[in-house]
Parts: sequence; structure tokens; C-alpha cells
Amino acid sequence: MATTQAAEPAATDEGSLSTETIFETLSNKRRRYTLHYLKRIGEPVAIRDLSEQLAAWENGVEREQVKPKERKRLYTALHQTHLPKMDRLGVVAYDSDRGVVALTEAIDQFDIYFDLVAADEIPWSQFYLALGGVTTALVAIAALGVQPFASLGGFGYALAVTLLFTAVASYHTLRDQRRVVGSADTPPETTIPPADEIEATSDGRDD
Repeated sequence: MATTQAAEPAATDEGSLSTETIFETLSNKRRRYTLHYLKRIGEPVAIRDLSEQLAAWENGVEREQVKPKERKRLYTALHQTHLPKMDRLGVVAYDSDRGVVALTEAIDQFDIYFDLVAADEIPWSQFYLALGGVTTALVAIAALGVQPFASLGGFGYALAVTLLFTAVASYHTLRDQRRVVGSADTPPETTIPPADEIEATSDGRDD
């Protein structure tokens, strides 16, 4: 197993990770990708396979298109930095001698934290607040008898608002299921990044 270093605040009680530990793990893209891949596979994996898949995701290509230099760069970062750190935190079990890594039972605690908001999205709390404000305004206008809003009637507005919130909530539920770590084929925030971003991520230290 990985050599034990200075203790880090990993747990709040037996079997429970601290919020600090969870966010520290998720704050790094390569660690998020590692959790995602390990949960998708559902069994211990070789670090070579892990590094190849992460290189594919980072570069926006299929695994067979990953260059040896790209895989080696990920292998080194995982072996020297990320996997030992995650092992110390109790998130994974990393056997550096065999080159094999597996999830611990702590992975279940990450599901509720993996609802990431992309740069082009707004938080759902704000969306529901805006949606509620719009529907309330429409109903108020209809109650004042303003046409054509008043022609729909109370029952019609109740049905429309109910159907609208049901549709939005259904979409929200499906989206959240796909945003949970390990639930989709690719990590939730995975996109094909610009070439300069890939170069900066690959060449800079990612700890």
C-alpha cells in the first residue's frame, strides 16, 4: 500500500468523511475523473488503464487515440500525487507496489456533493425562484382581469402551472442522476477543451 504520511483530517466519525475531505478531493479534476472511472468499473483497476482513460477524457479523444506521452503524463501525476493523497484521505485504496487502485466504501458519501454547476448554467434554486416569480405574476395579472390572461380561468392556470413544474422537476431529476459521479459514460463536466487549455493543464502541476 502507499506509504503512510502525516495524518490528514479525513473523518468526522467512524466510516464518515469530513466535508473538508470531500471538497478537497472533488476540487481537482483528475481526482473527480478518477472517482468517476472507478465507480463506473466497479472493481479494482490498474493505474495504467486509469491513466489512459483520464488522458482520453482530458484530451477529448477515444482511448485508442491517446498518445503514449499523454498517458505517461497522467500515470506520473496519479502515481506521485493524486492516488497517494486519496489513499491517505480514505477515499481509495492504492497499492503502489501492484499498481492497482480501488474505491473504498466512502464513495457513497460523494453522491450528494457532485451536483456541479457549469459556467453556462445557473443554480437550480435561482431557476425555480424565477419560475415561481413568473407564474405568480401571470396568475396575479389574470386575477385582475387583464386580457388575454384572464380568459384562461383559474382551473386552466392551475393545470398549466402544475404541468410546468412537473416537467421542469422531471428534467431536473434526470439531469441530477446523470451528474452523480459514476452514473454516465463520461464525467459530468467533460467537454472537449480548447487546445491551449489542454496544454496548460498537462504541462502545469495539477495537485
